[in-house]
Amino acid sequence: MKPRPARTSATKQKLFDAALRLVGERGAAGVTVDEIAAEAGVAKGTVYYNFGSKDGLVDALLRHGVELLAARLRVAEDVDDTGSALESLVDGALGFFAEYPAFAQLLVSEMWRTPGQWHGTLSLLRDDIVAIVKQVVQRRADVGALPPDVPVGTASAALFGTLLVVALDWQVFQPHRSQREVRESVIMLVRGVSER
Repeated sequence: MKPRPARTSATKQKLFDAALRLVGERGAAGVTVDEIAAEAGVAKGTVYYNFGSKDGLVDALLRHGVELLAARLRVAEDVDDTGSALESLVDGALGFFAEYPAFAQLLVSEMWRTPGQWHGTLSLLRDDIVAIVKQVVQRRADVGALPPDVPVGTASAALFGTLLVVALDWQVFQPHRSQREVRESVIMLVRGVSER
């Protein structure tokens, strides 16, 4: 008997949500399959059936989250004006991390862990995200809005890192600030660098 796609998808989403809540609180290493299953309201075997292991679940969770983030960022690729495209990119990232603050915590905790268990997966996923950011930054450079001595690759990685850390700082230490306030701060920072 084959599992029904809708049911399987809903179960995976429940497991992603449960894992994200727990991993965001304690880090991936501090969470067990039993805890994830209990949080999701499913049997422990469901985790193994869908992902093979806790590591498989975290790997799939990272890929799933980055796909969602990438979709938000790609909206900027369709914006003609390069300044507006940059604002769209910032809005997409901040909106995503506001909706999924535990994912920002997961990325920060696992991305720079050395050596990280998911380093290979995160390297590929980071490259995917930075490539989207780089496309927008390259367009800004092409119209002279980036200092000529700043490499586009460096600026792109810096912008992604800034968005990730600012979003995390906002969620953890400044939750009283609105997304618009945080967005304006990031835009002013980016424009200040580009106008030097």
